[in-house]
Amino acid sequence: MVSIQVDGEDKTATISDWTIRWSDKYEALALTCHFPSGKKYIRPLSNCRVSPSRELSNVLLSRPGSTIVKPIEKAVIYGERYAVVHYPGTDMPYVHKMDGIVFTAPTSIRDTPVFAYFKAVASARQAQAQSESDREIASNVVAQLGKLPASASTALQAYCTGRNGTLAPGQGLIYPFGLNESQYQAVERAFSAQISVIEGPPGTGKTQTILNILANILLRGQTVAVLSNNNAAVANVYEKLAKCGLDYLVAKLGNKDNREAFFANLPAWPSSTPGPAPSLEEIQNLLARLKQHLQDHNRAAQLQIELDELLIERRYLQQWQAENGVQATGALDKYGLTPRKTADLMAYLAHLGEQRVQLKDRIELLFKFRVFRTKPFAAGEARMAAFHALQMHYYDQSLQAKQAELRACRESLARANFTALLEALTTASMQHLKQHLQGRAAPRGSFDGKTYRSDFDAFVQRFPILGSGTHSIVNSIAAGAVLDYVIIDEASLQDIVPGILPLGCAKNLIVVGDNRQLPHIPVKLGLQAPAEAYDCERHSLLDSCIAVFRGALPRTLLKEHYRCHPRIIQFCNQQFYDNALVPMTVDNGEEPLRLVLTAKGNHARKNTNLRELESLLKVLEDEGQPVGVDEGGRGYIAPFRAQVSLSNTHLPADFVNDTVHKFQGRECDEIVFSTVLDKKRYNQAHRRLDFVDDPCMINVAVSRAKHRFTLVTGDDVFTGNHGHLAALIRYISYYAQDEQIVRAPVVSAFDLLYREYDQSLARLNARLRPEDSRYKSEQIVAQLLREALSAPACQALKYHTQIRLDKLASPSNPAWTETQRAFMRRASCDFVIYFKVGKAPVGVIEVDGGYHDHPVQAARDAMKNEILAGSGIPILRLRTVESDIERKLREFLGQWAGPVPGA
Repeated sequence: MVSIQVDGEDKTATISDWTIRWSDKYEALALTCHFPSGKKYIRPLSNCRVSPSRELSNVLLSRPGSTIVKPIEKAVIYGERYAVVHYPGTDMPYVHKMDGIVFTAPTSIRDTPVFAYFKAVASARQAQAQSESDREIASNVVAQLGKLPASASTALQAYCTGRNGTLAPGQGLIYPFGLNESQYQAVERAFSAQISVIEGPPGTGKTQTILNILANILLRGQTVAVLSNNNAAVANVYEKLAKCGLDYLVAKLGNKDNREAFFANLPAWPSSTPGPAPSLEEIQNLLARLKQHLQDHNRAAQLQIELDELLIERRYLQQWQAENGVQATGALDKYGLTPRKTADLMAYLAHLGEQRVQLKDRIELLFKFRVFRTKPFAAGEARMAAFHALQMHYYDQSLQAKQAELRACRESLARANFTALLEALTTASMQHLKQHLQGRAAPRGSFDGKTYRSDFDAFVQRFPILGSGTHSIVNSIAAGAVLDYVIIDEASLQDIVPGILPLGCAKNLIVVGDNRQLPHIPVKLGLQAPAEAYDCERHSLLDSCIAVFRGALPRTLLKEHYRCHPRIIQFCNQQFYDNALVPMTVDNGEEPLRLVLTAKGNHARKNTNLRELESLLKVLEDEGQPVGVDEGGRGYIAPFRAQVSLSNTHLPADFVNDTVHKFQGRECDEIVFSTVLDKKRYNQAHRRLDFVDDPCMINVAVSRAKHRFTLVTGDDVFTGNHGHLAALIRYISYYAQDEQIVRAPVVSAFDLLYREYDQSLARLNARLRPEDSRYKSEQIVAQLLREALSAPACQALKYHTQIRLDKLASPSNPAWTETQRAFMRRASCDFVIYFKVGKAPVGVIEVDGGYHDHPVQAARDAMKNEILAGSGIPILRLRTVESDIERKLREFLGQWAGPVPGA
């Protein structure tokens, strides 16, 4: 019961209604009394008393359906009907009806050690920033942390407290972008809890899952931000929405340039009228029917993989038995042995060893295996023949059993008309979504980059999907705005700070990523985290969420893989995903794996390996692949930027070259992965091996290839550490055809410099003469020169070693500087080619070892080149990491070759 007193007089019984509003007459808030006669009486609110009334301070105010949460200094509530609100920074009070507003207590997480740690991390990064751009980004993060809404309903509140909220089941879900078993689970779980995680290994339809989640958020009339620090990931979402005609709902915000581009060309609201669409109930009926067969769909794909594996194992067994002359005899079909019983019988025979079959063995063989006559299993050769027959029987029976199960799965899917049912669900879902979206009246109002935040509720009604980077999301939305959802893609690459910024301006969080791909590279600050789960130097945002919420976090692994040839992705599946993935691609007998092993020797220099590039080029040449022709997408990736830069000058133009880290999120028809390292002690150090052999790097490298993966590596470089590259080499060696394993396609005479070298160089090594030089590299060139000059066309030429430069170029030439003259007096040339008659020097050959890469020596080499060029004497530099030395020598000498006598 509300009582009203005006000027000390109780008016409650005489009035029919009352209101509070601003009065221009009094220039203050006023109370209006309404009487049954229709008359009204207005007095300043300060002269009136409304009971009950109460006062709130330091609370938050929001409106139902609005994204904006505003802090207020004070609110006086009169009769639970009106609230007189005082906002910070203004003296003007505002009157709100209580049925149109909600008051909530602000969060206290800003005072917690967790949030204080995040602020300290952001401030430390700002202070330690090395460049102006880094400093600007860091200071922006610090500023945005201070702008986060104080709402206790945000995902940040849940994250900092470790308490994951549950969501009430809503309406049925739709799947306009298709689905499979794990995608169905992922979408359901995304709407079951405040924080959820979707783990998306390569090629498992991560973007498709995000799109289905977006569709259901739109259907519920809610708002969402899709964020990633990987622009390609968000662009992929934009592209798929555009293909379906839904990109008009997306606001591409983020940095200033993105916002300007978006507002300069705002997408138009569709003008077409949506057609009829199935009801949500009809869609749920389709979904219920489809769900019964999703498991069969996966099982069929898994069975095909298992069949392919069994066939390969059987082939190897058959090959081994043939090569070793193994006798495998015995009529085993009469025993009706299953694969399991076959394996048990083999184990029993192995247990018997050389012992005779005794009475207890006869009984056991009879009751366990239905073996009445034990003569075929007697000791010696008969038992071994039966054992080998059982091996082949095991594979034959396993193949039959799996083929029967596969036929049953496929028949079940055919009876259900699975493909048509899935298409019907997808089409019905999309029709229903578009009818729902376009059935609304077109939102009114125009927006630009400067004013859209002032009417942000209208803006997100028009553009319910916001795109941005995590660094800029707070700046992209209105002050105090709290969205319904935020989806963070590629979260394994997302640092916790600034990753928490979007958590502070959304109620619910969906984290998408794969912690078995490359993680973010943390900045080392040395700050102590309040708990290990929040440590910015140890965890990405994805790993942190998993550590914070543990069992209370819904997690879904997307299992079905659609990108790579099954033989390619099966390596990642076995090595990194515990065989949890289900390859949905088909093996049609292609040759998807290739291994190129370079010749023995230490070919790496300063994070480059020319021999690996030369070997790859030789393999491509032998295959007849045209140079510089688009092959449908070829990528070359390496662990080091220096090797990528070197590849740009050697590989055909159609290759896309980049480091593994830069290739995450991309794909090509064919991928070549070059490992660079050799067997030098420096490259075999744990730090170097661990970097190149990192499981996340190997996983990313292999899974970029859709149809073919080629590994180029040194012979026996990684086998000693028994790591992931060693496993990859074993895998390719096991599954690839023999012709796809190429050993030492390029051999160099300079390989003799190494302790290990290819056997084909043994004859050359035996011909070397130590008296030619104290350096073996020069011994090699001397011997090759002798052999080249013995050709009839080179009879007029000879060579001398270690000739001083001033004997070739005249120091008295006025063109030389004093520095050049001084250099000429002390420098010599490794090999000088002369005409025998007249003894005129015609060319110089230099042998450049690894020290020639050093800046001081490189400068000397450049000066020698300049002096020889000025003297008209050509020079051939042979780097000890190069191959094809004989050809280069022949071509160099060919400039002075004469006619062949008698030809």
